[in-house]
Amino acid sequence: MASLFSGRVLIRNNSDQDELDTEAELSRRLENRLVLLFFGAGSCPRCQAFAPILRDFFVRLTDEFYVLRAAQLALVYVSQDPTEEEQDLFLRDMPKKWLFLPFEDDLRRDLGRQFSVERLPAVVVLKPGGDVLTRDATDEIRRLGPACFANWQEAAEVLDRNFLQPEDLDDPAPRSLTEPLRRCKYRVEPAARGKRGPRRGSDPEGEGGAEGGSEALF
Repeated sequence: MASLFSGRVLIRNNSDQDELDTEAELSRRLENRLVLLFFGAGSCPRCQAFAPILRDFFVRLTDEFYVLRAAQLALVYVSQDPTEEEQDLFLRDMPKKWLFLPFEDDLRRDLGRQFSVERLPAVVVLKPGGDVLTRDATDEIRRLGPACFANWQEAAEVLDRNFLQPEDLDDPAPRSLTEPLRRCKYRVEPAARGKRGPRRGSDPEGEGGAEGGSEALF
């Protein structure tokens, strides 16, 4: 999973804005986790409405106040904000454990194309290996809240044996009665592997108006 951000810098959304700029640091934060790529913008009204829902979803899964052990979950905010000031303002009230790309990094736009994001907000759920588990989980998060994670983790266990405990590796029995349904629902799509071009300045285009229940991106 860290390979998606290889050679890039991720920043923690804490007061010090700690930078993760080595392969070891990226691996420690992202490997063996389900990773959410949150595409949003502070200027998008629907993103503003969805952000508190996603914040509560993430906190209830990762904050020790709510859970004994934080879930194997990471979130990277892929800003589509037109200015760095709007990005900073949007992140101000978001969890400190969120990660985000520097505003000047053109990967913010490239990831939107790589994962075919056309509307905001969008939450792409990635398996630990980098394959797409869910193309856009915004509606699911709204409806089910933290229960989504159990569904995704079970689906990842079905599809990726890296999640299985050693004693389960030779046991083909279903983990639950709903496993066959999840196997059908969460079909893995390989992540796009397009080459990135040279870095360039941020592109102010691509911010659309509301359409079909969300903001157009491209």
